[in-house]
This record gives sequence, C-alpha cells and structure tokens, in this order.
Amino acid sequence: MSAEVMLEISGVSKYFGGVIANEDISLTVSKGEIVGMIGPNGSGKSTLFGSICGYHPIDKGSIKYRGVETKKMRTAEIARLGVVRTFQQTHVYGEMDCVRNMLISRPVRSNNVIELLHRPNSDDLLRAEELLEFVGLASKRHLLAESLSFGQQKLLEFAMALMNEPEVLLLDEPTAGINPTLINGLIDRLKQANERFGVTLFVIEHNMRVMMNLANEIHVLAAGRLIASGPPKEIQNDPKVIEAYLGGH
Repeated sequence: MSAEVMLEISGVSKYFGGVIANEDISLTVSKGEIVGMIGPNGSGKSTLFGSICGYHPIDKGSIKYRGVETKKMRTAEIARLGVVRTFQQTHVYGEMDCVRNMLISRPVRSNNVIELLHRPNSDDLLRAEELLEFVGLASKRHLLAESLSFGQQKLLEFAMALMNEPEVLLLDEPTAGINPTLINGLIDRLKQANERFGVTLFVIEHNMRVMMNLANEIHVLAAGRLIASGPPKEIQNDPKVIEAYLGGH
C-alpha cells in the first residue's frame, strides 16, 4: 500500500518579470518521507518553497496539500493546514528570549497577543522546554534570541517550527551556519523529528554529505527546471546532476 501523498506539485511555473524562477515543476512528497531538493545557486529551490507556502502566487500549475488546492491560499491558512517552513536567514524574534519565541510560534488559540505571551498554559510551557532541550538549547532558554550565534538561531527556528505542530516541514538549508562539528547532531535531530514526531520533511540543502545521509529521495533543480529525481546514490552518479553542478561553479 503506497503512502499518502501530502504535497502534490503539478506543472508549477513562476516568473519574475522575464526571469524564469520555476518552469513546469512536478513532484510529490509522501507522508513520513524525508525528501531532499538540491541544485546550484539560483536554480529556483527557495522560490518553489515560497510558492508551496503561499508567499507568492504561481503563474501556472497546481499545488495541493492532501488533495486540497492551496495555490490561492495565504501563508497563515497553509500553516494552519499543517505546512510550515524555515528560512536560509533565520526568522526569530531577537528581543524575546527563547521560551517566548517558542510560545509565540505555537498554534494560535487566541487573538490576544498579551495572552499568548504572558498567560501560556502549562502544556505549552512544557512543550517549549522539551523542544528546546531536543535541539540542544535548554541551557539558553532564557537568553534573548539576538544573543545566540547564527547556528543556535537556526536551531531555535527549527524548534519554533516544531512548536507549530507541522505535518510537513520545509527546511531551507538547515545546516547553513551550523558549526561543522554539530552537523551530525542536527542530522540526527532531523531524523528524530521525522520518526518520533511523525513530521514529513522536505529539505533544501547544499551540503551533499548531509543530503546523502538524510533523504530517502532527492529532486534536483537547475535553471528553474527539475532535471532529475531519485534515491541518493542514483542522484549522486547522474551525469545531468554532475554537469549542472560543474556548470554552476
């Protein structure tokens, strides 16, 4: 029995003026998978993530989440459905400590921001503490986010995304800026998020070693187009992929 398709991208194209960002991209992400996306700089990876999450409208094609068309939905609506993303440059609240960053990231149960921050319930606080421990930031939980290193801010953003209880989490270069000695630990945490929390992961990553050790399937973009899809070993030896990377340097 095949796994449920969570994301279905069909013939998606996105243009910025005369620039082709994405052209006729079709792929699927199934429940429980860790799917990777690689490609040279400027190949359209982050643009596709932005389209999936409603940051900008697509020009052609279809984007469905669990069979529901989302291409005209706003970002907040898509997040409420269960699709959340992180960014290359972290989106954390620098003047809040880590715990408050976590609390403001949980699923919205109230329109009162004061209540969200100052009257959290015990379950929310416990989950925030547990997730900060999960990403290795328990000892930093009362520090302002702006005082963290860039790598620690990336870990905080990862924890904030998990706090939002996503079903599908899109990670845009999660290891960028992370100390190389900590990357293996991050890979392990990503796998644990997939296995323990049941989060389906769709990951953009430039570090090929990370991708080979993490993803079940990899999609490759070049110049806005999908040029290859398959398991890591197959992708690693694909002549089209090798040529795209050599041409991108």
